[in-house]
Parts: sequence; C-alpha cells; structure tokens
Amino acid sequence: MKNRVLLIGLWCLLLLIGINSTGWAAQHATVFVYHRFGDSRYSSTNIELPVFTQQLEYLKQNDYVVLPLGEIVDLLKRGEELPDKCVAITVDDGYLTFLTGAMPLLKQYGFPATLFVNTDSVGGKSYLSWAQLRQLHQDGVEIGNHSASHPYFVSNEVNGPLTWYANSFADITKASDAFSDHLGVKPQLFAYPYGEYSPQLERLIEELGFEAAVAQQSGAMTKDLSFYSLPRFPMGGPFATFNGFKNKLAMLPMPVTVKLPKGPVVQKQNPPVLTFTLQGQDINLNSLRCYVQGQDPVTVEKVDGDLFRVVAKQPLAGRRNKYTLTAQSRDGRCWYWFSHLWVRP
Repeated sequence: MKNRVLLIGLWCLLLLIGINSTGWAAQHATVFVYHRFGDSRYSSTNIELPVFTQQLEYLKQNDYVVLPLGEIVDLLKRGEELPDKCVAITVDDGYLTFLTGAMPLLKQYGFPATLFVNTDSVGGKSYLSWAQLRQLHQDGVEIGNHSASHPYFVSNEVNGPLTWYANSFADITKASDAFSDHLGVKPQLFAYPYGEYSPQLERLIEELGFEAAVAQQSGAMTKDLSFYSLPRFPMGGPFATFNGFKNKLAMLPMPVTVKLPKGPVVQKQNPPVLTFTLQGQDINLNSLRCYVQGQDPVTVEKVDGDLFRVVAKQPLAGRRNKYTLTAQSRDGRCWYWFSHLWVRP
C-alpha cells in the first residue's frame, strides 16, 4: 500500500509540473511548518539537517517558487494568481536551531522563511534572543506572532468562558508590543499555539488586525479557505521525511466546505460527525476515504447531491486528532487532500 501511495504521489507531481500557470495548480500554495532543526533530543518536532537539505535541493532542482507566507496571503486576498508550484517555509516557536541549523541552508539556497515567535520565551534556554531575532529580521526573515506565553487558548475558552477573551487579548497584544519594542515591527501574521483554534479565537485574531492566521491541520492553501485558520503540512518527527515532503508537494486541495460543526472543538459526541459539501468534477468519488489517527480508514457517506457525512468508527484519542479526506482524480493520476482538525480540550 505504501509503495502504491508513493507511486501515485510521483504521478501527481509529474502532472503538476506539466500544468501551466493558468491551471488549477496555480491556485494553491503548499505551506510547511517546522520547529527544530538537527536537535534529536526532541524527535517529535525535529527534522534532521540532511533531510532538510534534501528537501531544499528538491525545491531548487524542480523549479518551485518559495515565497514568504505574507506574500502568498497578500496574493490570495487580492485575488491574484499564485506562481506555479508555490511553496512557503514556516517555522514555529523561535528555537535557536533555526539560526544554527536552518538559516545557513536557507541562505545557501536563497529561500525565504517565516518565523513565528512566542515572545515570553525569547532569550530563554534553547530559544533565540532579541538580538538574534533583529539580525534575522534584517536578513529578510519574516517574523510572525505566536502569542506571548504560548497558552492553550481553546482550553481557556472552554474552562473560563467569562475571562478567556480578555486574557487572550492581553496575551496576544503583549506579544505585538514586544515585537514593536524590540524589532520595530508589528507582525501581520499569527500562528496558533499547538495549532489549536476556535471560531471565537479566529474572530479575535481578525479584530486585532492580523491579515491571516495559520494552524497545523494539513492541506494546501487556497483563497477559498478562511484566512484565519489556514492549513500547513507539519514537518516534524515521523512526518519529517524526504518522501513525505515530495508527496505533500504533489497533493491538490480538495474543494471541501465544512457545514457542521462550526469549529474544531469536540463537544459531547465522540466520535464527532463531520458534514461537508464537495465540489469537484475531477474527483473520483468511489476513491473518497477518511483517515483517522490510530483507526482504520472510513468510507464517506453521500447524503444528497454534493453533501457528504463522515464519522470515525471509534472515539477520537488524544487531545488533537484529524479527519483527513483523500481521493483520486478521475484519471487516477493524482490525489486530492483535505484535513479537518479536532480538539478535545
């Protein structure tokens, strides 16, 4: 099965290479999120430097266009076409290994990156200092807001509904003020700690004037998604492989619109039900499947017309889980992908 997935992924990559800038491939960007580089002490969030080098070399050899995330967001919001084979490299948390491990390689290949920093950790053990962040900013690294204290915002919302808004507002504003004081900039991009968000948190981020916010549910970025819960493909631990990187580059965005529920927080029903519409004449509906971590694949139920429903076979495990929808194109040469985040705070 793994060999078959890899083969189809390579077919898909060849298809993407052959589509010109006016085609579907030009309407999405593949965005990756990293944390640590060459730090095997924390395997779940680390990528080994030889693998990262392979990934960057692949981007270069295959003519991918690597842009800062802010530029991609700006193009999408203005309704302009993205470059063909568009990619962004984002990094969360502001660990020192970004400077010591990733930056020399990014400079070597001439690729930009977007670094999301939680400001209370700046200068701490294993974290970048303000002086180092100033130098990175001067070197062209785009800086984003990752909160001040890196809290569990969603848990605070569920457990303290009367105080979470004021506390969240204060935490994010504290980080913005720190960036202004130390770097002379106020970041326009936000990354949710742990990738967790809710509709209420999305509204707060928008009210605070951010242009967009990113999470960590996997998938390609398009103009049809909410700009305050944009997806990224994680590159850490078991996902931080060369083959996994190539396969994610080859995935096309599945044109899904979630109808219910209105957010990722799991309420009383576990496993939760996901109801969505799917617009895609190129998709082979017979191949549509849902993958849940730790469970067997689930067949998606067609309710009526373009309305679908899916529910896991067993209750979701862990604090965070996902329903990942995949399907082949009608000609069998390509995969479509969509992931919905679930949070059990």
